[in-house]
Amino acid sequence: MDFRFDLIMDYAPLFLKGTLLTLGLSLAGIVIGTALGLAIGLGKMVKNKWLSLPFDLYITFFRGTPLFVQILLIHFGLVPLFTGKTEPVTAAILALSLNAAAYIAEIFRAGIQSIDKGQMEAARTLGMTHVQAMRHVILPQAFKRMIPPLGNEFIVLIKESSLAAVIAAPEIMYWGWAMQGQYFKVWEPYITVAVIYLVITLSLSFLLNRLERRLSTE
Repeated sequence: MDFRFDLIMDYAPLFLKGTLLTLGLSLAGIVIGTALGLAIGLGKMVKNKWLSLPFDLYITFFRGTPLFVQILLIHFGLVPLFTGKTEPVTAAILALSLNAAAYIAEIFRAGIQSIDKGQMEAARTLGMTHVQAMRHVILPQAFKRMIPPLGNEFIVLIKESSLAAVIAAPEIMYWGWAMQGQYFKVWEPYITVAVIYLVITLSLSFLLNRLERRLSTE
């Protein structure tokens, strides 16, 4: 096998741009997804089943259908509906955010429900409203327990962002395809793509483990 490092060097600037976009897409997805996930998770915990039904349906749809299909629906259907044209990066951010929100909502729900009910009762006894108790007592404790699953969701999101290549969002996988198409090579582009993803996910796992250990000793 004639492995061409010079071809990889030719594409290095493009892979760098793709890596930055991949990190940007994933970061936007986890930030927006976390905000939406908190609202959806709290909505699902409402005791009135009719009020919680839309949140249940949202989670069921986005967890029960492939992200690949969601990206296509949003890129070719939802985004043109509002902008009149397709926009790959916008569609990718929207799809990753909406998909992540469904999983993060369940992380929030599990984290909140893991806090002893006595904490809420004690906060209410001190005169706090339900919202104040959630904000100042329950959520800070629950968030600490959510860090490992939220970190895992971020790592999953980074890997799943490669699906954005199918709508021509110029992230890492997109440039891997472009390199294969230009040089008709398989090993060079896809090994490069795999190594970049591996470096990103291993680095993030290391940082998350450090953060988790630090918080556990406080």
